[in-house]
Amino acid sequence: MQTAPASVTRLIEALAELPGIGRKTAARLTFFLLRNKSDLAERLASALHELKERTRFCSVCYNITEDDVCPICADSARDRSTICVVEEPLDVLAVEQAEVYEGVYHVLHGVLSPSEGMFVENLRIGELMARVRSGGVKELILATNPTSEGDWTASYLLAQLRSLDVRITRLGRGLPVGGDLEYADAVTLTRALEGRQEF
Repeated sequence: MQTAPASVTRLIEALAELPGIGRKTAARLTFFLLRNKSDLAERLASALHELKERTRFCSVCYNITEDDVCPICADSARDRSTICVVEEPLDVLAVEQAEVYEGVYHVLHGVLSPSEGMFVENLRIGELMARVRSGGVKELILATNPTSEGDWTASYLLAQLRSLDVRITRLGRGLPVGGDLEYADAVTLTRALEGRQEF
């Protein structure tokens, strides 16, 4: 039985670790890159290297950035009294594409999910608490996804933040239950932001 060269096998195995990419898709991508006559493989390798070398977390909101403070946190026109708490950096992109939110963000980098090894100490909850306690925050929008883990995380945050003098809202349920913010269209996100409620 003929086997693929080790370099091909390594790339297939690496690509198969990506979310949504199975072994067959990883193999198709690998052989596409092998057959491609352009410099796509080199550009992809360079982009991946640059991604690892240049990106970091914003020291304020923990969004992904190339600078110490991300462009949103550095923008003096943003309303710092309102913080939208999201699960992942992709959620920031989704809300920003709706072009209706003018506050700042806080990225948790996940949700509470003990079965997947995600506990309070794995998330940026302590940093969020410190931001709120430092003053100036009037409203927290809990924009976790409408899943059981997202709701559980929002409930935990509510319990931790309830004693602080801050308005806590949750996105309106214009979002489908079980869906992710990154897949919501701009109109749905606009309605969800406008229809947020006290939590």
